[in-house]
Amino acid sequence: MTSGDSDLYGSRVSTTEPTTWSRVTRVALPLVMAFVAIVGSFGAAGGQKDRRAADWFMVLLLLVGSLSLYWLRQRPVLVLWATVIPTLTYMLMQYPYGPVIFSFAIAAFTVLRMGHRLAGWVGILALYVGHVLGRLALGINEDGVYQVLLVGAFFIVMGFIAELFRGHRDRVMAANKTKREAELRRAGEERLRIAQELHDVVAHHISLINVQASTALHLVDRQPEQAGPALAAIKDASKEALVELRSIVGILRQSDESAPRQPVAGLDRLDHLISRTSMAGLEVHAVIHGEPRPLPTGLDRAAFRIIQESLTNVVRHAKATAATVRIQYGEEALVLQVDDDGAAVSGLPTEGNGIIGMRERATAQGGTLTATRTPTNSLRITATLPF
Repeated sequence: MTSGDSDLYGSRVSTTEPTTWSRVTRVALPLVMAFVAIVGSFGAAGGQKDRRAADWFMVLLLLVGSLSLYWLRQRPVLVLWATVIPTLTYMLMQYPYGPVIFSFAIAAFTVLRMGHRLAGWVGILALYVGHVLGRLALGINEDGVYQVLLVGAFFIVMGFIAELFRGHRDRVMAANKTKREAELRRAGEERLRIAQELHDVVAHHISLINVQASTALHLVDRQPEQAGPALAAIKDASKEALVELRSIVGILRQSDESAPRQPVAGLDRLDHLISRTSMAGLEVHAVIHGEPRPLPTGLDRAAFRIIQESLTNVVRHAKATAATVRIQYGEEALVLQVDDDGAAVSGLPTEGNGIIGMRERATAQGGTLTATRTPTNSLRITATLPF
């Protein structure tokens, strides 16, 4: 049973560990109310000689109603009735007017505020109707209609005040729930973004390392003097991958320690990306149309990662020697296109994690991404990212 669930008695049982303050309050409330009820009733008895004299049964009724408040949070509906019965009995036995009503008022108020509206109003109505009918049955009429109406007005006002508090409580809970859902949604989106970053960083650099390692293995026996550049490229690619991975992991850990961080990936690093990819044996050409301009961080990063992943796919899957990256700065959108000169299996391209991730990046920016075949049967990635 979770916090806020209702048991068979209509009670909402909390499974959370009570705090020290709540435990103190739980014990102090019934004791204080018992003291106030007994002392107040005995004090009131001195000025009400026409009422029944205070005795042990009056004390018993006051103790039952007051001490039952100890279980108010765990069994609110049962506690409400545990205050209704002794309060009604006290009133019909014509004991002195006093603070006897306080325990019932606290129980009814709490029941209504916790959301047990039917039980709360039934308890209020039961006490009032029981009081009116009991007076008629016992022939008690010295107080007159005015006293009866005053008691009824008190109950109605108390009930509506409790309803106002309940409404406020429900609105606060709804607002907190909405806020929590929004936080969870943002956290999910951030996890997806970081997962995409990890995929792009790892896939790109591992692909370059794999190509350079293959080249080094091919040259180490035949032309060992030419294996050096390939090994140096592996070292640089692995170092850059570690730096980027450490930066991303640092975000996940939310640590304040100073870790080396790369600049935010953007199109200003396009030349560096092309240089790294060219070292893997893929000749990359960049063609810019329009006037380059500063881009929003999210769009700039998405554009860079889409180009990076497209080139990674060419290195890993296409039998290509060259690729062309076209960037067009339009009036309303940034258009990216990556082509290669490799041959591929005919038909629609198979969408793996790379293409899916690129499409998610484009969609997150309100754009689109398509993967199609060119007339030479190579793969073409086209992304439109609106400004």
